[in-house]
Amino acid sequence: MSSTPLLGAIMQNVFITGASSGIGAELARRYAQQGAVLGLVARRKEVLEQLRQSLPNSEKHFIYPLDVTDHAALAGAARAFTQATGGAHIVIANAGVSMGTLSEFTEDIPIFEQVIATNLLATVATFAPFISDMKNRAAMQSCRLVGIGSVAGIRGLPGAEAYSASKAAVISYCESLRVELRASDIKVVTICPGYIDTPMTQVNQYAMPFLMPVEKFAQRAIAAIASGDSYRIIPWQMGWVAKLLRLLPNWAFDLAFSKAPHKARAANKE
Repeated sequence: MSSTPLLGAIMQNVFITGASSGIGAELARRYAQQGAVLGLVARRKEVLEQLRQSLPNSEKHFIYPLDVTDHAALAGAARAFTQATGGAHIVIANAGVSMGTLSEFTEDIPIFEQVIATNLLATVATFAPFISDMKNRAAMQSCRLVGIGSVAGIRGLPGAEAYSASKAAVISYCESLRVELRASDIKVVTICPGYIDTPMTQVNQYAMPFLMPVEKFAQRAIAAIASGDSYRIIPWQMGWVAKLLRLLPNWAFDLAFSKAPHKARAANKE
């Protein structure tokens, strides 16, 4: 398995939310192989512990079983990781959920709230406890705040109003934060995955163009983080699709996507 070097020898402390599976777990594996000290956040303690035990130098890593919508618990985990390690160099707000929603059903409103709380507000709550400490160290140590957006946030997709809205907001939020922190030398990196082969996408009952193995995605994401890219769509083919989507006039976009397949409503699964 190939690897990408960290941001110099000092870049060692990485805090990842949504670390128990999918993209988060694969990022954890790759950073651990590079010698990083990890802070791993997810809801399922037993799964986090299994992941920790599977990593090189497992005793160096820290797990924080919590729900990222619990902002006080998340801030506590951030403080504990900072105290244990001397401060995070990379913070990856990866936790996210994808649920089918339709605005015409009022019973979907709580699902909207859950998706926004997990995908957007938890990203803010993940970054917030680290920024002041990073500012104090940024002149001497490279620091990164990494938001995980989505190609689905570039234009609104049918049946995914909540998910598309939340990821569009993550992209805009990270852009605002990037400009805000420019003078501090903290790099804000936005990664927008296309279709990545993870448990989140494995439930989809429709074709997923340019589906990428999670291992390859993690390799490319780590390279983008290391180089401090402001914005990266992975895989690159979806980057071209995204550019086309931006250029399409509304009538053409509406015609192309009005009958596109999409996730079943989450409320129908209950």
